[in-house]
Amino acid sequence: MLDDGGPFGPRVRDDMTVEVALSLMAGARVDHLVLCDGDDQSTGLVTLARLAGVTGSPAYTDRIRLRDVIAGPLV
Repeated sequence: MLDDGGPFGPRVRDDMTVEVALSLMAGARVDHLVLCDGDDQSTGLVTLARLAGVTGSPAYTDRIRLRDVIAGPLV
C-alpha cells in the first residue's frame, strides 16, 4: 500500500519489509515514509538514513519489517 500522503510524505503500512521500503523510496525519490498500522493510523516515520543503518546491522535479514525498525534498535 502506498498513499502519496500529502505534505508529510508517502504513507505505507508498517508491515512492509525494509527491502521493499528502500525500493519504494528510491522510485518515489523521497527520504522518508510515514508508517501506518492496519487501521490506517500513523504509527511513526522512518527515514532513508535510518533504513540504511538497519541494513548494515549484523542482525539484519530481509524479513525485517518497518514496525520492527521503529520499535527499537536491531542488535
